[in-house]
Amino acid sequence: MTITLLILACAGYAAAGLLCWRHLRGAPVWPVHAAAGIAVATHLAVLVLTMLEVRSVVIGVGGALSLFAWQAAVLLFLAAWRQPVASLGLVVYPVALLCALAMPLLPGGAEAPTPLDWSLQLHVLLSLVAYGFLTLAAVQAALLSFQDHRLHNHRTAGLNTGLPPLQTMERLMFRLIGIGFALLSLAIVTGAVFLDNPLAQHLAHKTVLSFIAWAFFGILLWGHWRQGWRGRTAIRWTAGGYALLIAAYFGSKMVLELVLGRHW
Repeated sequence: MTITLLILACAGYAAAGLLCWRHLRGAPVWPVHAAAGIAVATHLAVLVLTMLEVRSVVIGVGGALSLFAWQAAVLLFLAAWRQPVASLGLVVYPVALLCALAMPLLPGGAEAPTPLDWSLQLHVLLSLVAYGFLTLAAVQAALLSFQDHRLHNHRTAGLNTGLPPLQTMERLMFRLIGIGFALLSLAIVTGAVFLDNPLAQHLAHKTVLSFIAWAFFGILLWGHWRQGWRGRTAIRWTAGGYALLIAAYFGSKMVLELVLGRHW
């Protein structure tokens, strides 16, 4: 059952990515919504069934990648009904396909000695949703950079005709960053309050890198508000903050689990 659902999820993500390409060429957006809806629903079923099989919410690198990609995909699926962000699926849905395949292919990681209590589950939930919004912001920044590059080189044909105007793209990017920054702030606060020792040896790199990434996004939002930062400056700061965030979570998790054989 799980393998069948995983195949359906991957097929849905592949179809959604291809349909996003067609949408950028002028095709209607509803087929994208349909394919993405099937993908995120079946992907969720895979995640639930896998966690029921292992009887734990503790997940390894493969499971973390799969869960991370699913919540980014579902956030995009929901946002695309009200905002012109369907073009992000050109990147998000194929990446979600690859990450969905990571769960059965990568090691599951060590089991935690005790189940997570509600406070730590809240911290994990806030972190994942914050990462989801900031992932969409990073993809938006990549598309914004692509569009800006083509416009500066007077290459306005092709994909640019299907993307929203630069100002709309930039406004949506900052909106996503603002939501992600607020959620990341709450995640950091709950981590400081509920974790026994957030600077323990196996958590120090994650904590420090997460805080630096938070500072990156905070400075970017301040610079946009007070100094009018936008365009390539905003894109570079977004990319830098997101790279730190990925290193904080997945870099630390991979070293801890795959190299040291430990778990958070």
